Amino acid sequence: MATEERFTTSADDGRLSVAVTGRPDGVPVFLLHGTPGSRNGPKPRGSVLYRHGVRLISYDRPGYGGSTPRPGRTVADAAKDIAAIARHLGISRFSVVGRSGGGPHALACAALLSESVARTAVLVSFANPEAAGPDWFTGMTESNRRDFAAASSDLLRLVERLRQQAERVRRDPESLLTQLEADMTWLDRHVVQDLAIRRLLAQAYREALRSGPQGWIDDVLALRRDWGFNLSSISGPVRLWHGEQDNFAPVSHTMWLARQIQTAEVHVQPDAAHFGAVQILPEMLEWLSNW
Repeated sequence: MATEERFTTSADDGRLSVAVTGRPDGVPVFLLHGTPGSRNGPKPRGSVLYRHGVRLISYDRPGYGGSTPRPGRTVADAAKDIAAIARHLGISRFSVVGRSGGGPHALACAALLSESVARTAVLVSFANPEAAGPDWFTGMTESNRRDFAAASSDLLRLVERLRQQAERVRRDPESLLTQLEADMTWLDRHVVQDLAIRRLLAQAYREALRSGPQGWIDDVLALRRDWGFNLSSISGPVRLWHGEQDNFAPVSHTMWLARQIQTAEVHVQPDAAHFGAVQILPEMLEWLSNW
C-alpha cells in the first residue's frame, strides 16, 4: 500500500522538512526540487510509485517551506542534508534525481556521497557558471539572466525583486506561473496548461515561499558561485536529460556538464523544453530504481 510520511529532521543545527511517498519497502530515490521549489513539487502519484517499487524522498532545501534558512549555503551542502535524512530513515544506499536548480545539488551527492549513491539523474540542469564562462547566459530568458547576473553584481536588487515575487506568490500561488508563461515556449505552455500539473506547481511555489524568499535567494547565490565539489570526481552512473527547446536553462548547460562527467550519458529530447522534466520523471524513476 502506498503511504505518505512527513517529518522534520536536523542537519547543521537546522530543521529539514521531508516528505516520503510510494512503497515503504521500495528502492529509495531522493528528488531534489527546482528553483524555487519545495518537497511538494510535481511527482507521480503514490500508487504509481508503489507499482514501480519506488520510495520517493523529497525535502525543502534550507530557507524553503518548513526548512530552516542557512544563509551562505553552497551547492555541495546538499550532500550533507541528504546524508542526514538518509541516516534518519536508516537508508545506506539510494539514487538521486535533481530537476532544474536541483540538478547541481544532485550532482553534489553523486560526487560527495559516492559510496551511497547508486545512480544519479539530472533533468534540465544548470552548468557551473565559473567554469562554463561567458556563454552561461546564452539562450536564457531575460528574467533568468537578470536574476542570475544580479547575484554577482547587485545583490540588494536581487533580494528586493525576489521578496516582491514571494509576496505575490503568497497572495496568489499561480502568479509566478503566470509570469513565467510570458517567457515559455509553446512546448512548456502545453505542459503547464494541464490542470493537475498546474495545481501541483502552484502548491509547490506557495509552500516554498510561505516564509519568505530566503531559500530562493540562497539557491540563486549558490548556483552562481563555486559549487564546492569537482564534477570530474563523479564515478557512478549519471543520466543527463534536457529538452532541446529549453530557454530557462538552455541545453548547452547539460552539454557542458556531459563533457565534465566521464560516466554521463546524455538524452536531448527535440520536442521538449524546461517543464518537460515533469513529464519525463516517471521514466527516470524507473531507471533510478533499477540497480
